[in-house]
Amino acid sequence: MSFSGKVAIVTGASSGIGAATAVKLAEAGANVVLVARNAEKLKNVSEKCNSFGDKHHVVKADVSVDADARRIIDETIKKFFKIDVLVNNAGIMRLAPVKGDEALAVYDEIMKINLRAVVNLTRLASAHLIASRGSIVNISSVAGTKVMNGMSAYCASKAALNHFSRGAALELAEHGVRVNVISPGPVATDIIDNAGLKREDINLEGVSIPLSRISSPEEVADLVMFLASDKAVGITGSNYVLDNGMALS
Repeated sequence: MSFSGKVAIVTGASSGIGAATAVKLAEAGANVVLVARNAEKLKNVSEKCNSFGDKHHVVKADVSVDADARRIIDETIKKFFKIDVLVNNAGIMRLAPVKGDEALAVYDEIMKINLRAVVNLTRLASAHLIASRGSIVNISSVAGTKVMNGMSAYCASKAALNHFSRGAALELAEHGVRVNVISPGPVATDIIDNAGLKREDINLEGVSIPLSRISSPEEVADLVMFLASDKAVGITGSNYVLDNGMALS
């Protein structure tokens, strides 16, 4: 797939799925805008992207901050004059039992990043995506349809993201803009460690994950590439599950 001449914004681009997606888009010829909060990690990913040509832009930003979100769009337009692809990948996962003292604070934190930031960036980018008849790929989770103990806020944020994405797909379809969702199961990324989980607790045998494996970020990035490409011109409002069979159990 070629993305030559295309401009793609990837949030959460400093590691994991976002980093893998940014590198693959760069390799395919896109001008990539890499967005994340960790400047050092962003620099490392940017260097990988630049090995395919120095045509990328780094924005150190927090997508949950309104001024930063607007700056992401403004800098992209100033640098590249358009937006063809928006990959809303930035997200967090926290453990917080409903009966715990931190439940509400964790809920607010998760919703602000996993849902509100996506709504805001979609709003800010929509005019530019309409102009380019571009596409949006939102990274959700199998948790949007499968509840998990101690993760009700995270699961709720992903369920809401799925429904918002379908609504956005319906609203933007008349303008030729496509909106799709990818719902991974466990992926070997920093989000697992940052949530205080152990990899061995996630990589369960048999019933929990029938294929008995965890996906790599590159697997998800490949699906992002397909959905953002012209090969998926007839696909919008869809949710692609990449969970090694986890939803079956």
